[in-house]
Amino acid sequence: MARVRSESPPSDCPPSAPVTGARTARGPGGGSARYGAFSRRGFMGLGAAAASFALAGCAAGGQPGAAAIRATGAPQRGGILRVGLTGGGASDSVDAHVPVGTADAGRVINFYDGLYEFDADYVPVPVLAESATPRDGGREWLVRLRKGVVFHDGRPFTARDVVATYDRVTDPKDPKTGASGLALLRRTVAVDDHTVRFELSEPDAMFVDSTAQYSMGIVPVDYDPAAPVGTGPFRLGTFEPGQLTVLEANRDYWREPPFVDEVHLVNFNDQDALVNALLSTQVDVVGQLPLSLIDVVNTDPRLHTVVSETGNWLPFTMRVDTAPFDDARVREAFRLVVDREQMVEQVFSGHGTVGNDMYAPFDPGTPRLEQRTRDVARARELLAQAGHPDGLEVELVTAPIQSGAVEAAQVFAEQASEAGITVNLRRVDTTTFFGDGYLQYPFSQDFWYTRSFLPQTANGTLPASPFNETHWADPEFIALYEKARATLDDDARHDLVARAQKQLYDAGGYIVWGFFNQADAYQNYVGGGSEHRAGMPVSGFQLRTLWIDREGK
Repeated sequence: MARVRSESPPSDCPPSAPVTGARTARGPGGGSARYGAFSRRGFMGLGAAAASFALAGCAAGGQPGAAAIRATGAPQRGGILRVGLTGGGASDSVDAHVPVGTADAGRVINFYDGLYEFDADYVPVPVLAESATPRDGGREWLVRLRKGVVFHDGRPFTARDVVATYDRVTDPKDPKTGASGLALLRRTVAVDDHTVRFELSEPDAMFVDSTAQYSMGIVPVDYDPAAPVGTGPFRLGTFEPGQLTVLEANRDYWREPPFVDEVHLVNFNDQDALVNALLSTQVDVVGQLPLSLIDVVNTDPRLHTVVSETGNWLPFTMRVDTAPFDDARVREAFRLVVDREQMVEQVFSGHGTVGNDMYAPFDPGTPRLEQRTRDVARARELLAQAGHPDGLEVELVTAPIQSGAVEAAQVFAEQASEAGITVNLRRVDTTTFFGDGYLQYPFSQDFWYTRSFLPQTANGTLPASPFNETHWADPEFIALYEKARATLDDDARHDLVARAQKQLYDAGGYIVWGFFNQADAYQNYVGGGSEHRAGMPVSGFQLRTLWIDREGK
């Protein structure tokens, strides 16, 4: 096997680089005993974690140079891959249709297959479907299913399972996560064992996109989320909410089966603990590496990073129906006080792209409008015209809902002060943020993964959207959305999307100041990591493609 060896680490390294805070028994809120339970006692802040990379090649007491081997060449089979993540808790789920946190997404993407999925360029490609054909102007979609696929328990996959899945997701008494994207679905019919007809109340050009969402995994007719069965590349082994999930390779998988025997998804309480586990080789991969550590990690000869450009965004949200943001001049003033380049540099450590107050940057209909830049003088003029000649005082609700959220709020408050805007930060914990007050805050933040324009709009920018955080309800915008959704011709639909995006740019309730990259860190003996625009960690959670160079390990 071809492998590349970097320079050996310095010979005067200490005998080992101690990693404090590791425990071997499970404690309150801790991890599984086999991994130890890390806490903030390990590293007091990411600055300490960054400093620890100065001992690159010395930690874990490995032989000089051994850790610098980079897995290349043909993939190997076998072994256990340990993936570190943060954000899990007691509410973690293996239900195919109600994923909430990042780890939930990792589980459902690997237990279940959808009819379609998004490839690395964020283009929907067929999975359990072979084709999807619109009929009656898009009021029906005829889907041909792949033959020869079996569920984890050996039963054949048929059209009846698709019908049961979509009926479960759109159950009016208990709608699941993907229901908002299927609002036009009236009935799902099994034509024969390998053909399904989806009947809609109106044409829907984005139907295939809706089937590709990761919360749309196909399950059998008698699906029980307490004992989940899917057709995905992994079966469920152990599941300890907030701590550990063991995924066992499905050797009967219809595509290329996983290279590793098992994947262990290990939850850590915070990013410090996550980085600490990487340094001590308690895990082989970490998802969602803090962006501030990308350059530092790349100086460690034992490690490498994979950084993906994504459509992930961390907007400020202004309620357009609540003072002072019910005045479009105030909303424009707030957009003009933002120094977007500085925000990307300080919050994302430069690992992102500047936003222009429109979401869905990969959507072919998103227009290339003049980049909005900072103009404090104009912001002051607009505030004065809106009746605030002496400035304005507002409260901004923030929480650590995603890495960089609180930091973005702090930077915004500093930038806004130059225009006479006093921003009082009210920091709450994540549970409180997503509690009863969520979607009601006049001025706040949120976090979204990559989506195309129409599905994103269905989720967050319509009166009936489940997460209409800006309370946007413009009739012209709604009409453009509805017409675009019903338009099958790509060019005509893209033109409608561009017009709707221009409305958000001019008067919407979002400040979309940037899109951040997704970074993962791998031990050098792990191969197969690749970029993925979806914004999900660890190669878009395509864990079946990862492998371990056991000789290098």
